Amino acid sequence: PNAIPNWRDYITTEPSVCHGQACIKGTRIPVSVVLDNLAAGLSEAEILQSYPTLTAEAIRAALAYAAELAKDVLALLEQVLPLLQKRDISGSIWVVERDRGE
Repeated sequence: PNAIPNWRDYITTEPSVCHGQACIKGTRIPVSVVLDNLAAGLSEAEILQSYPTLTAEAIRAALAYAAELAKDVLALLEQVLPLLQKRDISGSIWVVERDRGE
């Protein structure tokens, strides 16, 4: 198996490029486009054919970026949900339950 690349070596955000979206370094290809192609079932080879400036490592870096982002969002939700459970928002109490698989 191939090693997981450090996504920071392949992905950048610059306000002047694609409105600050995370993009593959040196390109105007947003990470979301790479992920959308993977989600649509395109193979690595098909993506590389469509986007010749990409590399296989950049595609894997996009996946690593998405995985880390998902972990960060879950960690943030775990901090915020208890606060939301206690708040009365717009006259109604939000009840949020989370299945922890216990």
